[in-house]
Amino acid sequence: MMANAKISEAREHCKAAERATRTGMFRWKADFDSAADEYSQAAQCYRIARDLPNSKECHLKASECYKKNNAFFHAAKALENAIIVSKEIAPPEEIYNLAVESASLYQQHGSGDSGASVLDKAAKILEEKDLELAVKLFTQAADVSSTESSQHQGSEYISKASRILVKLQRYDQAVDSLRREIGFHQESGNIGAIGRLTVAIVLVQLARGDTVAAEKAYKEWGSNCEVAEMQTLEQILQAYDEEDRESAKRALASPFIRNMDVEYARLAASVPLPEAMEPAPRATVVENAAPSYVSPNASSTTTAEISHMEIEESPYAPVTYAKKADNDEDGLC
Repeated sequence: MMANAKISEAREHCKAAERATRTGMFRWKADFDSAADEYSQAAQCYRIARDLPNSKECHLKASECYKKNNAFFHAAKALENAIIVSKEIAPPEEIYNLAVESASLYQQHGSGDSGASVLDKAAKILEEKDLELAVKLFTQAADVSSTESSQHQGSEYISKASRILVKLQRYDQAVDSLRREIGFHQESGNIGAIGRLTVAIVLVQLARGDTVAAEKAYKEWGSNCEVAEMQTLEQILQAYDEEDRESAKRALASPFIRNMDVEYARLAASVPLPEAMEPAPRATVVENAAPSYVSPNASSTTTAEISHMEIEESPYAPVTYAKKADNDEDGLC
């Protein structure tokens, strides 16, 4: 009974909104402000009656009326309400588009923080439906916050994007996101957070199979780490440098790593371990083996004979002539 009554009330509000937008002999200009209010009330009635599709449509109509009246904040709020009532029925792409439009209207009004907030709300809804779109919204929320000089809030948004990228195993993008997250904390002076993120970025680089990049990350930000973080990272990097598989396994399973955010703790368990170098095979010695073969003629051949044989066999051996006597008749010509 109550649902039917609310639906009837919603329809009356919709009719009133339509009358407010009509023009005629006695009304030359549409009253979009009144129409927007009527559509908003209709949307509330439909929501109470659990008619979510019509509730969403009324919020969208209210937003259009507010925009025509240049009431950008109220237009953005109407779109935000449309997202809330349609989160169970709308496809992910529609929620994403509504959030982006709402954030844009908030920014036009000068309320960037509200714009970042609606992007965050929509991203949380999409985390259960479409992680790719959720990452985009969290990243855009961080962008909006950075323009509003809200580094602390921006770091929270980009942190959510970083963890999702790790979960999706998109490590290249995760590294970029973590670097940006570190940048937010550097600007806000939150040194403690940079140390933890240094551990995270080293793990992601190892997951990429790039131990050199992992060492560079530690050299770049390791000075911000606390003692426990430094010890953990040095144990991990030393194990990979020495290709000590067992030591790397123990370091990656340390209590410090296990107490990190769940995405990074799981990542540490799946990081490829170093391949230990196999030692070169030792020469096999055979006991009582026969002595090497030696020719019986080798010792009887003299050095002179060997040289003579080499001369005879060589096609390029030098030719020598006997010296003629001074009184040789053949020499007189």
